[in-house]
Amino acid sequence: MDVVAGKEIGLNPLPRADKTVSLSAHKSSYHDNRPLMQASVSLRLVLILGLLSAIGPFAIDMYLPALPQIGSSLNAQVGAVQASLTAFFLSIGVGQLLYGPVSDMVGRKPPLYFGLIVFAVASVGCALATSIETLVIFRFLQGLGAAAGMAIPRAVVRDLHTGHAAARMMSLLMLVFSVSPILAPLAGSGVIALAGWRAVFWVVAVAALLGLVATWRGVEETRLPEARLDSSLLGALKAYASLLRDPHYMGLVFIGGSAMAGFFVYLAGSPFVLINYYGLSSTQYSMAFALNSIAFIGAAQFTGRLGQRFGLVNVVKVAASASGVVMASLVAYYLMGGEKLLVLIALYFVASALMGLVIPITSVLALEEHGEIAGTASALLGTLQMLSGAAAMQIVGHFSNGKPLPMVVGMAVGALVGVALTWVTLGGQRGAAHA
Repeated sequence: MDVVAGKEIGLNPLPRADKTVSLSAHKSSYHDNRPLMQASVSLRLVLILGLLSAIGPFAIDMYLPALPQIGSSLNAQVGAVQASLTAFFLSIGVGQLLYGPVSDMVGRKPPLYFGLIVFAVASVGCALATSIETLVIFRFLQGLGAAAGMAIPRAVVRDLHTGHAAARMMSLLMLVFSVSPILAPLAGSGVIALAGWRAVFWVVAVAALLGLVATWRGVEETRLPEARLDSSLLGALKAYASLLRDPHYMGLVFIGGSAMAGFFVYLAGSPFVLINYYGLSSTQYSMAFALNSIAFIGAAQFTGRLGQRFGLVNVVKVAASASGVVMASLVAYYLMGGEKLLVLIALYFVASALMGLVIPITSVLALEEHGEIAGTASALLGTLQMLSGAAAMQIVGHFSNGKPLPMVVGMAVGALVGVALTWVTLGGQRGAAHA
């Protein structure tokens, strides 16, 4: 099927020449001269890539309202239940290290097929688990499958676009991707109420199978055979070593990673804080959680427009700094004895909107110079960000007591680290990727 089938979404299309185009009509700031696929991307492709990216988060967000129930059902402590989240994040992070280079060597589609099958099988294992240990093991395997949907769509974006066009496409992916945190907790609470927590995993198994069919029918290969010639395992290892030594790339990765770490702390702590401490029902919790996603989605849709007007780097500087101010204010509120849930929800709503600008733009900027190894660079980005989130969850988990303050402090530390990294990495730059 052709990549351009369906409705176009206005991403600065390039003239067609069979199935590739030359960068002579569209040079990046780095003068990448390799052939590109047709850059006019269909709405269908965006939807499919967004849904593939969302399958893993869907398996998290849909399952969040069930965490207290899982603990009761499997006679597990809070820490053990949270370990099922940590295991998922660890494997989805590490797994991307494998899928990225493999997708550079064999193309984007085969690793997607493999990952979706692993995810579906592991989801069935989660549904049948009879102990928390078994659940943790299958959640780890589930994360390994979900990693394909996290790493490869970003590489596809880089195959097709750079600069502002990439930022816009990334924001559209985020739009689809972010529907998950809005709908998944609500869907999860409904499924749990009707059929119990195990049914959640049957639902995500079906979602993986639908993703498999959608990939087969609606995604064209964007890593052409001639582009794979220089890709190898040794080349991937050299690429990882080179990326790890690149301070600009690493700085951008961890700016986004810091924002995600704060979110992961909220992800792990909010069911216990909002349901057990503040007394929300699972449905009310799902609605409160959805507000953050609405803020993220809404802001992410302005990344391309704001980037064109003010420069991508400037947008990151302002958004990251403002997020740090908001989260520091939230910590100060709780330290002064504040307890109102409305304040927590309102301030984190603002912080989530700011993350909707920081995360997609830093991903675009990090991959901008590495188009020839986009899969590998995307994989390392995803891995380091996921591991940052998992580490943050574990650290904050040791201090969790069911009250808001430990969670809020963990979220704020992530935001403030992001501010520091932003100014260290981008402080001397203006405009898009470079001055």
